[in-house]
Amino acid sequence: MKTKLLALFLLAGGSLFAAHFSVGIGVGGYYPYGGYYMATPPPVVAYAPAPVYARPGYSWVDPYYYPVGNRYVYRAGYWARPPYAGASWVRPRWEGRRYYGGHWRRR
Repeated sequence: MKTKLLALFLLAGGSLFAAHFSVGIGVGGYYPYGGYYMATPPPVVAYAPAPVYARPGYSWVDPYYYPVGNRYVYRAGYWARPPYAGASWVRPRWEGRRYYGGHWRRR
């Protein structure tokens, strides 16, 4: 019984002190207050009128592309409830090789 308990203690203790090391390399980079650096602009989104929605208090968010690593991923348009009263959606944009994500702001 003592050997089993000792083995269990050693295994559990060894896993607590196991080191983890990882390295990541990315092409795009995040600049606080300055957006993501992206070498190419996102693809052009074909805009269509927002579909009819019967619930009041929701805003339509246009479809857009957002960066994931060194590529862009498409996000379809959707209805969203603003996080606070008087908020409006600001579309994502790409300027000067930097991608600025969409966000909610006061009107």
